Amino acid sequence: MTRKQKRLSLIAAAGLILASSAGLILYALNDRIVFFYTPSDLTKQVIGPGTRVRIGGLVDVGSVDKSALPLIKFSITDGEGKLPVIYKGSLPDLFREGQGVVSEGVITPDHVLQADTVLAKHDENYMPKEVADALKEKGVWQGGAPK
Repeated sequence: MTRKQKRLSLIAAAGLILASSAGLILYALNDRIVFFYTPSDLTKQVIGPGTRVRIGGLVDVGSVDKSALPLIKFSITDGEGKLPVIYKGSLPDLFREGQGVVSEGVITPDHVLQADTVLAKHDENYMPKEVADALKEKGVWQGGAPK
């Protein structure tokens, strides 16, 4: 083998190892990736049961049901679509109807979000940028600029 062939073999081997490493890292992170949706996005797209998603919007007025504590049921809306949510646990202190919320969980076969995380806005001016942008597109949220 000439020096040029040895060098090319070494570069090819290093490239193969690097590509394999990147592939394994992406495969491992695939289960951790969570996409953000609004309720109307979910009605337009086919999201299969068992898919992990993050939903943002406003807590629908009149939808909060705490009759079966610790199981809490409510709906998230963006003005166009609604998505029912079931959450087991204690809600944030600032959680209330008509306020911004982000929930993360798994979509069930009957198109309900089985949430394991519920986040409420922490003061009067804050709303996550994705939620604020989505609600502004729908003409629902008229708050200040998101921080």
